[in-house]
Amino acid sequence: QVQLVESGGGLVQAGGSLRLSCAVSGRTFSLYAMGWFRQAPGKEREFVATISWSGGSTSYADSVKGRFTISRDNAKNTVYLQMSSLKPEDTAVYYCARSVAGPPAVSVKDYNYWGQGTQVTVSS
Repeated sequence: QVQLVESGGGLVQAGGSLRLSCAVSGRTFSLYAMGWFRQAPGKEREFVATISWSGGSTSYADSVKGRFTISRDNAKNTVYLQMSSLKPEDTAVYYCARSVAGPPAVSVKDYNYWGQGTQVTVSS
């Protein structure tokens, strides 16, 4: 069974930075794309960023492009989300997820394993 554990969330002031990490169990981490999604209260879960199995290809939601960076370390079975210039509208529970395939994927339906989420709160 694949398990994903996020960490690094917290409370930060607008304009600040946070780095989220997601540790993934199992020996097949390097075969699959990974993604970050977020869900604010009363809203649908939305795509944030995705990275291919090799790390060579990434994609971002327009709302975070230029501010967030996704990366991965296949030797450590870990994916990261570096968040900078944070805004109050970035406040949400952030989830990492493992895709069903290697190329980057932006849809919730393309992911079959999810972490429990980590809260990010940005104060104004």
